[in-house]
Amino acid sequence: MTSNLSSKPWLPQTPPPDITFCNANVVDTELGKVVPNSIVKIKDGLITEVTTGDIQPSLLDGSNVVDLEGQYLCPGLIDCHVHLIATPGSLLLKDILSASPNTLAYRTAFLAREMLLRGFTTVRDTGGADASLRQAIEEGLVIGPRLFIAGKALSQTGGHGDLRASYQGEEYKCCGGHSPALARICDGVPECLAATRDELRQGANFIKIMCGGGVATPADALDMLQFTAEEIRAITTTAAYSKTYVTAHAYTVDAIRHAVDNGVRGIEHGNFIDEETAIYCKDKGVIFTPTLIVYQGMTRPPFDHFLDEFSQQKNRKVLESGLSALSTLQKVGATICYGSDLLAGLHSLQNEEFTIRSSVLSAKEILQSATLNAAKLLGMENRLGCIKEGALADLLVLKENPLNDITVLDRVEKSLVAILKDGRVVYKRSKWLSVDPMYDPCRVQST
Repeated sequence: MTSNLSSKPWLPQTPPPDITFCNANVVDTELGKVVPNSIVKIKDGLITEVTTGDIQPSLLDGSNVVDLEGQYLCPGLIDCHVHLIATPGSLLLKDILSASPNTLAYRTAFLAREMLLRGFTTVRDTGGADASLRQAIEEGLVIGPRLFIAGKALSQTGGHGDLRASYQGEEYKCCGGHSPALARICDGVPECLAATRDELRQGANFIKIMCGGGVATPADALDMLQFTAEEIRAITTTAAYSKTYVTAHAYTVDAIRHAVDNGVRGIEHGNFIDEETAIYCKDKGVIFTPTLIVYQGMTRPPFDHFLDEFSQQKNRKVLESGLSALSTLQKVGATICYGSDLLAGLHSLQNEEFTIRSSVLSAKEILQSATLNAAKLLGMENRLGCIKEGALADLLVLKENPLNDITVLDRVEKSLVAILKDGRVVYKRSKWLSVDPMYDPCRVQST
């Protein structure tokens, strides 16, 4: 038997196939409308042509022509706030990172695959995932969404990234490095500079900091401010030198202003924002990523005891204010992205954020939060979140129009016909498509 020797035998052995979709209802996320009878041509993982009308012989060029019969072609979804290493495996928060690093790695592979199969072709990890996971996904070793990472989030001692109980000392302090953790602790300007540079050295696409109290940590009240102005400026300046940005975990008006005043360009959560602060942030170009489903999820059995009592009290407060904050951001015209922030076994609720937001935002606004706006935050405008020439061929084929009813994206088990990432078919329920060998190594779905 002759074998092809390779240093990385898991790499795809063939390029993405050429595919031409015809008779498609293209979901235009920018205009918020459907373009009927569309033709979308894909080559080498990119969208090379988008036209309307009947199929022309010149478009064929040996492509696999797929008649979508009026089904909807939508950009792949983007979740801008995930934690891929906060895996299922426990019903208690304190236990989610207690497994061995190898166990967490295997569980993370499961979680990444499930996110992709829910239609999220890209995710932004705001604490925990590292460059090795990103590379494994890029190479096809792990099946998952395209990944943008913060590395470990940065926290002060006693801040939202410090998971120690009050009685635990320095021996339990998170030290960064390569051990699994959502965050690392740094105090004072020199440590903040070193931690920022180290996360960037390890491949972070952006930096996340904790600027105020959080729900899940045992030592910080929600109205607590974290990091000094000097520490934040040291972090944002260092990130800017590397041509990237800093986003901040912040709930309160004081925490949001504390972050933005010192150079932060993104706000995660923002549940207690007021209109004046929302306008201030919008004028500075700040992008918001609210995360509402996580608060609801932590009130549902069996995860209603996921948090300790102090954290449950905090969760109730942010849950009550979440939709109001979303409405305020919408009112002032702030840029809003889609985020879920789910932990442990709650990840299966990821698509439910679409339904929650539908009580405040229009279908167009919600879809844009998971496509166009998210691409802007990632620095991937015109490459992700849209269907146009030159964009990456990250696509969903849907039975129903998400612009008529955004909750079809919360029912993907019924509405999804196919998922493509980089022009490769990840999943299909159509006889006219074959799952790419990269996503079907056992050839289960190929025909």
